[in-house]
Order: sequence, then C-alpha cells, then structure tokens
Amino acid sequence: NASEGFFAFQTDLNDPGLQLLPNVSVFYEFIPLDKLEAAQNGSYTKFLTLSEVQTDQPYALVISSSSGLWRYLIGDTIRFTQRYPHKIMITGRTKLFINTFGEELMIENAERALARTCSLTGASVHEYTVAPVYMDGQNKGSHQWLIEFETPPHDPEAFKGILDRSLMDVNSDYHAKRLDTGTMDPPQITSMKKGSFYRWLAMNNKLGGQNKVPRLWSNREYVEGLLEINEKL
Repeated sequence: NASEGFFAFQTDLNDPGLQLLPNVSVFYEFIPLDKLEAAQNGSYTKFLTLSEVQTDQPYALVISSSSGLWRYLIGDTIRFTQRYPHKIMITGRTKLFINTFGEELMIENAERALARTCSLTGASVHEYTVAPVYMDGQNKGSHQWLIEFETPPHDPEAFKGILDRSLMDVNSDYHAKRLDTGTMDPPQITSMKKGSFYRWLAMNNKLGGQNKVPRLWSNREYVEGLLEINEKL
C-alpha cells in the first residue's frame, strides 16, 4: 500500500511475499536496478513487463495508472519471490542503495548482514549508515560503515570480518567485487560516539518520527557531516 495506490497484499501468513495485483487499473513496469541511472537520464528505455521479470533480481517499480500517473517511478525497489502468481518483497528505496563499484548493495542486504554479524558477535547497533570509499590511485574501493553501537563488539576485527563475509553471502555482486575481480577491499568500520546521529538529525532539522538516518547513500555527503560531528563530541 502506497500513496500512489494499493498494489499488493499478503495471501499467506507463512510467506512474507506480497501478491501483486495486476487488475487494479495499474500497469506495472520494472527497471533492473543496474539500469536505473541510465533509465533516469534517458539512455535506457527498455522497461520490463510482468512476463519478463525474473525472481531474486532487484528492480525499481514504475507504474502507470488510470488516475493519471504515467511511467511514474514510485521510489521503491523490489524483488520477485515467485511468478504466476507474482509475489514481491519490498527491498528498499531507489535512492538508498550503493552501486559505486557494481556491487548493488541494497538495504535488505545490509540489514541481513548486520543482523547476522551482531548475532554472532554479541554486538547491538543503535544507528548506522554506509557510504562508498572511492578508489584512489592504487587503493581499491570499499564501503565505510559508521555505526553507533549500543553494545560494541569485543573484537572489532572479528566483527568486520563477519560483516564482510555476511555481505558476500547475501549479495553475489558484492562477493564478485570483493573476491573475483578484486575491485573492493573489506569494509571500514567507524565506531561513532553516542549521540552523534541524533546531533546530525537535529542539525539538519530532521528530528521527528517521519525522519530517519539514511542507511545507504551513493556518495559521501552524509558521512562527512557525521564524521565532523563525531570529532566534536
């Protein structure tokens, strides 16, 4: 359910997938996530229909409706868990993913990997955000995780290693960039002081229930501001 319409619902309490509704005066199209930037600048125009999608692939959802929306990118990213009937999972937002090195890291990947890492290390997380660290000369690219811990890990290096391995387990593209092509180094973990994320929200007039810390961002706009605040606390 979204402000643009009612698109899917759960048909089985034991299945988190949502069955897509193809008969509610909405025409659905889907953009492969690795083509999203090209689609937005007009260089990629082959949007997929329901008959062309594949399971377990990330897509941006586009709708045209009888209420007047035409090829409207609603901002959600999805993946299909099955076809006929088509069921989807909401995996994140089109602005909240990182594909700087072709790794296609989604919020769903980050949340699953972080939850597993915390479970195995006994750590707990209050807030976090992730941004790319760009390639520089001979240095490979990577991701920088800014994490405000409720309970910090006893062994930060083990935490980093498990997080890296977990990300590879849940994201084959990340795995390829880490090990196959070798274009990415392991993640960098920056432990943030308590209150740093709250201070950032306050300074950017983002306090309130509708405002959240961006979990993933494709540039370093947010993390640089957070790091500056962290240094001053």
